[in-house]
Amino acid sequence: MSANISHMDPQLLKDHITKLQEKVRRSSQKRHFGNTDIQLLAVSKTQPAAAIRAAYTAGLRDFGENYLQEALEKMSALEELDIFWHFIGPIQSNKTRAIAEAFTWVHSVDRVKIARRLSEQRPPTLPPLQLCLQVNTSGETSKSGVSREALLDLVEEVNPLPGLTLRGLMTVPAPEQDPERQRIPFRRLREALESCREIAPQMDTLSMGMSADLDAAILEGATIVRIGSAIFGPRGR
Repeated sequence: MSANISHMDPQLLKDHITKLQEKVRRSSQKRHFGNTDIQLLAVSKTQPAAAIRAAYTAGLRDFGENYLQEALEKMSALEELDIFWHFIGPIQSNKTRAIAEAFTWVHSVDRVKIARRLSEQRPPTLPPLQLCLQVNTSGETSKSGVSREALLDLVEEVNPLPGLTLRGLMTVPAPEQDPERQRIPFRRLREALESCREIAPQMDTLSMGMSADLDAAILEGATIVRIGSAIFGPRGR
């Protein structure tokens, strides 16, 4: 897709979303384990509020943001919409209060310090914050995420924290063109989740797969796929 979908006619945007949902459905029917219910998380970072409104009108309800200030501005502009906001970017300690107060999900926790701050700062009037731990499945030093070796210790520390529900794991693997090689880090994350469930049986979420490796992630058990360019086209900036 070369055109920026966010500037397209709303009906055309809806058509793209429908085709993407059908692709997700077809991929889910090919896998040999897990259910076929996969949540489509629209990655709306750098996209204007108008694009999110159009996608909401087309039926999407879950939107992922990487940058806190940008997200808060969009939330204000779209406050009348029943949107579930997911924070999916790196988390700085001085941003945890605003994240705890404004978001429904956080996918990118990789330190107990951040989890504790989110727990302490989640308003008691809100439901528990739904949390995923980010795992570095590719072993890249440049990538965020807890190592697989340290994951179970982190689960043990985060799971009891009040104000949070530890739901699962997330990963952003290194880019890979070969479909079979794309599946390797996703398989590692699925296996890691199985180990985590011995400590936290409620963990049921694998947040993995983006526009370029969607099929591989679904075949390995993704329950949430984070899709940006296949919905909105190229980034807004």
